[in-house]
Amino acid sequence: MKIADKNIRKGLIILTVTSFVIRAFLAFWLEFGNDEVYYTLFARFPDWSHFDHPPMIGWLMQITTLNTLLNHEFFYRLSSLIFMTINTLLIFNIAKSIRNERTGLYAAILYNTSVYSAIITGIFILPDTPQNLLWILTMLLVLNVFTSDPDSKQAKKKLVLAGLTIGLGMISKYTSVFLWFGILTYIMLFDRRWLRKAALYYSLLISFVCFITVLYWNISNDFVSFGFQTGRIVWNGNLRFDYFITELAGGILYNNPVNYILFFTMIIALFRKKFIPEKPYSRLLLLLSLPMIIVFLFFSLFRATLPHWSAPAYNTLIILTALWLESMAVFRNDQKKIPWVLKLSAALIAIIIVFGSLQIKYGIFPVKIETEYHKIGSNDISMDMYGWREVKPAFEKTRNRLIAEGKMKPDCALIGENWFPLADFDFYVARPLEMKAFAIGSLDKIHKYHWINEISGGFQLGNDYYYLTTSRDYKHPEQIFPQMFSQIIPSDTITIERNRKPVKRVFVFLLKDLKVVPNN
Repeated sequence: MKIADKNIRKGLIILTVTSFVIRAFLAFWLEFGNDEVYYTLFARFPDWSHFDHPPMIGWLMQITTLNTLLNHEFFYRLSSLIFMTINTLLIFNIAKSIRNERTGLYAAILYNTSVYSAIITGIFILPDTPQNLLWILTMLLVLNVFTSDPDSKQAKKKLVLAGLTIGLGMISKYTSVFLWFGILTYIMLFDRRWLRKAALYYSLLISFVCFITVLYWNISNDFVSFGFQTGRIVWNGNLRFDYFITELAGGILYNNPVNYILFFTMIIALFRKKFIPEKPYSRLLLLLSLPMIIVFLFFSLFRATLPHWSAPAYNTLIILTALWLESMAVFRNDQKKIPWVLKLSAALIAIIIVFGSLQIKYGIFPVKIETEYHKIGSNDISMDMYGWREVKPAFEKTRNRLIAEGKMKPDCALIGENWFPLADFDFYVARPLEMKAFAIGSLDKIHKYHWINEISGGFQLGNDYYYLTTSRDYKHPEQIFPQMFSQIIPSDTITIERNRKPVKRVFVFLLKDLKVVPNN
């Protein structure tokens, strides 16, 4: 594939438009995953913060759904679609400003071939969605700031603005604080002139002010969110190399294996001085990326971690990798061709998107389905995002019949014992039928529902409830609500099919006459 400087902008437009169209289709076509559907609760029940994450993701979804009026997966995911396109253009311009437009195109391709960027934050709606945009905006600002004279008014203004983007990033996801670690480390090591500039302290203050809402909520709720998050990384006394391997493998998969190899190779070339990028940029980019990656790899030695926690840092490495690829192209006098590794990376992400979405919708790869009646589908992870839309019409028929027979009242609510799959049933069943949803259980299991219970009016003695459970994680209500109801009655079984074969079941129970008000 030949490229010339005059066609680079055209290539960028084709890349961003094609990416947007594909992602928009998938955002409309695919059902929510467990995490996504849970985060819709942040929009439906807004607050200054939440049990497991800051509030930004909920505010975004309120905007894109017109305060949840547009109740479809596409509108909840809309900010991911828009931000991914903006991020591509920002990544292009960052790399272009350092070297040239060809480098910008390389960076844009790397960004669009990342599983984390293109799918996890480019299609799905997660707290990483706003964090990723604000991380890249901060990167753009600080690269401009620390390659300018500290006495420059523009540099000072941009540093203050970076304080705002970091602050907003921190109320998107706590890990955005790593940006301040990188910036302050850079200042201490390489440019202490900024310590004498008021702009630095204004910037820190603005970040703190942004975070006040989260601090206020935590103070009002016994610091439960901070306690939950820190508890996920506290040393438990045992080394777990299996967790470390999982984190490492997850990072490779999330970033696209081809891209990950490029990152690793670029860093080796950098430290062996076979690749010498512009010094202020390389120092900044490494300090904005490597500390976060190293910290979570370290945590994974003793606690289970999730690969997307450190993923924004890998996006920072995209810029350095694009610079390295451009340097290699110049060395080989091959600037008019897109590197074959980028073509390979694009092919791999296309394969992941096509076959992944077809597996979810049609099960094109054979999976040994668990045949036991109450466990069918339990070993098929694609079931997380399949079949939820079919539950509502089937349940509605059962509910209407029970109401007509006088066995249940129209205002009977849904009940669950874990945030998932309760959030799935809440979004796909309860809300369309104007039913309330409650949760009974410990805080570490019900999460946001601890507050939703109170907002929705709480439990009432003598009330009847519906309980739904799936064959993927079947729990009989007698196991989890012992002696809480006068009667527990099996009512109906909803069978979900894919390719005319049963792949999941939903079991409907009637919980009659609440005898004990749950203490949660």
